[in-house]
Parts: sequence; C-alpha cells; structure tokens
Amino acid sequence: MPLRKISRTRSRQAQLPNSSQTSPSSEQPRPSSSLSRKQVVLSAVVVALGATASVWAARDLLPRLPGIGSWFSREAIPTELDLSAGQTSEVLTLVNRPAVERAERLQEIAKQGSRPERLQARYLLATDLIQQDRGGQALPWLQGLERDYPVLATHILAKRAQAYAATGNRAEAEKIWQTLIDQYPQDPVTVEALYHLGKTDPQYWDRALTQFPAHPRSIEIALTRLEQNPKQPQLLLLLARHGVHLEGIKGILDRLKQEYAAQLTPEDWQDIGFAYWENVYYGSAGSAYAKAPPSALNLYRAARGAQLGERYDDAVRGYKALLQAFPDEPETGLALLRLADLAETPAEAMGYLDQAIQRFPKQAPEALLAKSKILQAQNSPDTALQVRQSILKQYSNSETAAEIRWEQAELLDKQGDLNGAWAWAKQILAENPDSEVAPKAGFWIGKWAAQLGQQDQSQAAYEQVLSEYPESYYAWRSATLLGWDVGDFSTVRQKLPQVVKAAQRTTLPAGSDALRELYQLGQDRDAWTLWQVEFTNRLKPTVAEQFTDGLLRLGVQDHLDGLFMLSSLAWREPAAEKAEVKAIKRQPEYWQALYPFPFLEPIEHWSQQRQLNPMLVTALIRQESRFEPKIESVAGAKGLMQVMPETADWVAAQIDLKPFNLENPVDNINLGTWYLDYTHREYDNNSLFAVASYNAGPGSVADWIERFGTSDLDRFVEQIPFPETRGYVESVFGNYWNYLRLYNPEVSQQLAQFSEDHAHLH
Repeated sequence: MPLRKISRTRSRQAQLPNSSQTSPSSEQPRPSSSLSRKQVVLSAVVVALGATASVWAARDLLPRLPGIGSWFSREAIPTELDLSAGQTSEVLTLVNRPAVERAERLQEIAKQGSRPERLQARYLLATDLIQQDRGGQALPWLQGLERDYPVLATHILAKRAQAYAATGNRAEAEKIWQTLIDQYPQDPVTVEALYHLGKTDPQYWDRALTQFPAHPRSIEIALTRLEQNPKQPQLLLLLARHGVHLEGIKGILDRLKQEYAAQLTPEDWQDIGFAYWENVYYGSAGSAYAKAPPSALNLYRAARGAQLGERYDDAVRGYKALLQAFPDEPETGLALLRLADLAETPAEAMGYLDQAIQRFPKQAPEALLAKSKILQAQNSPDTALQVRQSILKQYSNSETAAEIRWEQAELLDKQGDLNGAWAWAKQILAENPDSEVAPKAGFWIGKWAAQLGQQDQSQAAYEQVLSEYPESYYAWRSATLLGWDVGDFSTVRQKLPQVVKAAQRTTLPAGSDALRELYQLGQDRDAWTLWQVEFTNRLKPTVAEQFTDGLLRLGVQDHLDGLFMLSSLAWREPAAEKAEVKAIKRQPEYWQALYPFPFLEPIEHWSQQRQLNPMLVTALIRQESRFEPKIESVAGAKGLMQVMPETADWVAAQIDLKPFNLENPVDNINLGTWYLDYTHREYDNNSLFAVASYNAGPGSVADWIERFGTSDLDRFVEQIPFPETRGYVESVFGNYWNYLRLYNPEVSQQLAQFSEDHAHLH
C-alpha cells in the first residue's frame, strides 16, 4: 500500500500543538474511506500521524475506529474518570456562545450571581474585552480578582498585564509581568512574562528556554533566535523535541542530521527519529532510530523504517538484531512477521512464521494465516485448510478467526447457501463478539433470515445489532429495516433532524485545577498552552492524559489529531488500561467529543441552500477532512469537503462564485455541497449512489449499478469493488447515524429501549 503524505497548512507555526503520541509501529496509513479514484478525495486522514508508544509497542495493525464495548451506569465509573464530575453553573452554559451574545448576561451574573459564578463571569468578561482590543474596559473586572479566584491567579495577572499593554500603559504592564516572575517562578504562565520582558532583556528568554522548553512561547523564541543565527544546534534540538508538528520540522531535522551528527547523543537521535516518524518520513526515522538507545521499540522502528524506505538488507539486519537483543519483547513477534514478508524463499518465511506461532500467541493467528497462504501457493490446499482450521480451534476468539469465519459466510452466501452463511455468521457473534466484523455478521443474519422467510428471527437479529453494536453503521441499517424514521438511502437527503447538544463542557480527567477551569470556561488556547508544559508523559500517556490531550486538541481546532487521539484509545492492550477506556466510553461525553459540530453555521446555511440534510453533510465532512479547513490530499483535493481545484473551477462557474478560496470554510462548503447536490440529482436523490459518486466518481458508480443492479442496496454496498469507496460509504453513513443517535432526542430515546449500552449514555 503506498504511503500518503499530507500537507497541513496552518497559521502561527510556533503555536501548533506538539504531538503527544508516538506513531504506530506499522507505517500503514490510518483507515479512511476517501482514498480517491476521482475528484473529491481524502488521503489526509489516512496518514499514520501517531499513536501512543504503549499501544503500538505491542501491535502493528491498521488503526481502527472506536472498539465495540459496553457502557454501564456512572456508579461503575471511577471518580477520576467521571467526565461529568465537574461544577455546574449558568456561566458554564454560556461559554460556547459568541462574546457579544453573552456579554449582557455575564454582566448581570458578575454583579448579582453566586460567588463562584461571579468570579467566572468577571474572568470571561475581561477576556472577551481584551480580545476585542478593549483592554481599558477589562481592567475593572480584573481588579483584585486574583485574590478571590486563586485557581486562575496567574492567568488573571497575565490578563491584567495584557489589558494595560492594550491601553498603552507599558510601565504598568511590565510591573505586573515582573510580579508574575517574582511571585510565581514555577508557574507556566510566567513564560508570558519572560517572553514580553525578554524582548528588551535576553536573559528572560534564556530562562524561558531553559525552564519551560515545551511552552509555545519558548518554541516561538527558539524560532526567532534561529532566524537571527541559524547555527545553534541546541535550539534545533529543542524544536526536534517540542516542535514536532511545526511545518518546517523536516528541514530542522535534516540540518541536525547533516550538520551536527557528530555532536548528537543516542537520546538526541531518538528524539529526531520520533519527530521524523510523527511526520511520516519513515526512511529517515529508521536511520535515526538505528543510532538511538537500543530498546525493543527503537530497534523495531529502525528496521521498519529501513523496510519502508526500501532498504531491505538493512531491514533484515535490523529485525534480526531485535530478535537477538530482545527475544521475548512484543516487538519481536512483529519482527518475525516482517522477516517472513521479506524472506527470499517460502521455506525461510515458514521458519519465521513457525517461531512466531510457537513463541508469540498474540501474533500466532496472523502467522498461521500467512502460513496457510504459502501452503496454498505451493499447491497444498489440504494442509492449508488444516492450518486455517487450527486457527478456528486454537485461537477461536481472535480477530483472524473472525475474518476466516466471515470469508466462509460470504462464500456460502454467493453460492446461495443462506443457511450455511447464517451458521458461520452466528459463530462470529458467539466466539468473536468484539471483532470488527461482528456488527456486519449480525446484520446479515437478519438479511438472510428475511430472505428465508423467517421474519421473527430477522427482526431479532436487527434488534441484537442495535443492542450490542449501537455505534455501528449496521445499527443504522438495522434501524432502517425495522422501520425507524432515521432515513434510508433514498430518503436521508430530505431529513432535517433536530439537534440537542450538551449544555456545558465535559470535565478533563487529567491536568491541574487551573487547566480544568480554563477548559470549562472555554479558554481553549490558554488551556492548550498550559497543557504543553503539564503534559510530560508524551511517549506513554495514561488513558486520562490521552483523552485530555484529544479534547484540548479539538479545542484549538486540531481536529485531525484530536479525533485520532480519542478514537485510538480503543487500541490499548493492558487489561487495566482497557478497563479505563471502557469506563470513559460508557459516558456520553466521550462520544460527543468524537462526533463534534465544528463549522455548524456554514454547514447549516449551505445545506439549507442545497436542500441537503445538514447532519449528512457534517458526517461527510468528518470523513473527508476531520474538519481540517486547510488540509490537502496528495491528489490535490483541498479543504473541509476535499474539493479538487478543477472541480471547484467547474462548480464556481455554475454558481458564478468569483473569487473563491478552497481553504476558506464558507467557500469550500458552498462548492462541496453544490457538488453533493449534483451527485444526488444524478442519481434521483439516492444518497448511497450520491455519496459513493462523491468519492469514486459518477462513471464508476454508473458501472457498478449496471453490473450489480439496485434491487438490494445493502448487497450493492458489499459488492463495491473499490475497498476505499466501500469503506467510505459505510463510514459516512456510520457518522450520520452516530450524530443522529447522540444528538437527536427522538432517535436516542428509541435506541435506548433496545440498547442498554446506549441507555446508560443518558
């Protein structure tokens, strides 16, 4: 599978979020549906931008969407992971409203509300006024506030300094900055004081770089100093460690490698390798990891980077070195599978696979399947069959066993043996209920039962999918076939579902009290900035830290990495961490974060103009771009709806839109919804064909309709010959269903009657 490198253009490089995750041991892209064949494409979200080291140290699989699990009542949730355990106040219900809309009510609360609410209201009012360049009006609200509101004392002082600076009173601002430095020398907010005073006295900048190297202001200082004098390797190393996602990071890493190699320590090479890996320069990462301290993960990445960089001899040597140095580590099991892939002869490959089978139970099912394929290629079908049967017997609960069972079910279905297909699918629900194919198996049991005239069992199967897998695409299909008013392929365009969002934000499960308060007050940039200093466990974050990091990334509009951090929690392997993830996923706050509503106003506006279901448009944008307005695919598709420039030119001519900018959300949604309306009109408003055409092009869809017919649209989806488009269709409509079940009261209440899992989200 070819690697896909994306370009993400963002403003203020020095303020970009640092990565808090390591990339997968594998370099295979993240799954996305929109690996395009035609005009509107996405390779953006398929690039492996990272995962926690604790997750990927032990596995090398394609990333997956949130795993199947159960939620229970909040009484079963540990207090530290209870996302609703924070304070409640009217002020917190106002944080997502525009400043001009909330100002009057905040003033009323600031004067007459309860003490905690008065303090919060004063802080928000002052912050809003400073952002509006009305610092003088902010000062009265800040006066003495730090004494009454100690959790944000340093932030209040910083706001007061900013307010004085805005009024031109530089002397008073500098006095407050100095107070911050003197009274709160260890507080991260002090970096703001060091930054401002350092403009005239370099020693303050020196202190910021030394004491708070991860702070965004320190990143900005380092970049500024490198512009003045580029030959400063220590500053380059600081950026390699803490500026991983700076747009120009590759040039920084290349300079370190080319100009200062002799000065670098093994730990420096590890940091450089990590930064290359995060930015999908795997060949360079492998070379750097080869010089890093010899841990199992570092040796694996050195070899894997060499393999992906097509330095196959180096890769083989690297994997063998890993086997020799760390014979029992999880990465070694992965290395044996890789060595089998690189083996020059079937016999050599079989030797590596046998070692994996004997020594690494986690890799054994995959190794056995690979072994069966070699035997099949060697014209030993009986032996190959025996090996596959051994997977079902010895590793019946594995994902590999589930895939084998589903292959058999599909084969029998094609042969017209619906009872046989049903039997294999039932095995999946019994033996592999948590597998990725389980929702599909349950749904098709319902379809086959209906075809066999067993309507009661068909209904029971659909209800089981809704009960056990309420977040799946197949839950939507089940609800549709049960007659729910959730939109079918032919009617979903016209639906206008009601949306009811949470009144206030979730509570962060990690971080300081100040961080949590800032986040609940909607001060996303300040919260994210503070988190960069607090979050020191970046290579192996806890579950709570990873969830917190995901939320904070979403807060600063880093939706691509934010959604990835949240969804990849499902990959945790240790039992204790799995339990923590399960606790978080029992709560509605997790799912609402995973399915957010950025750009709601332009989506609603242009959906109304095109007579499109706004929830369907939101679902498509989530899949296309993860809500990143400046994202660009390798094919050149741009923006939220991943519109190709030539398509944009054609659409713009139809609607007389001149000029336009595909990175502008309003323009992009305008053009993208017109094209989505066009694909609907091409197929008589059938959203299945329209969405598939949006991804694969109208020519492909027309060909599939001719080949497969339209009598059974569920079967049509399964027969789409492009795996990317098939996955795209399921993902878009799966997104639509999740928005519907989470935010539409009627559907949510109806689902709660069938699914205990979903009921506990209320």
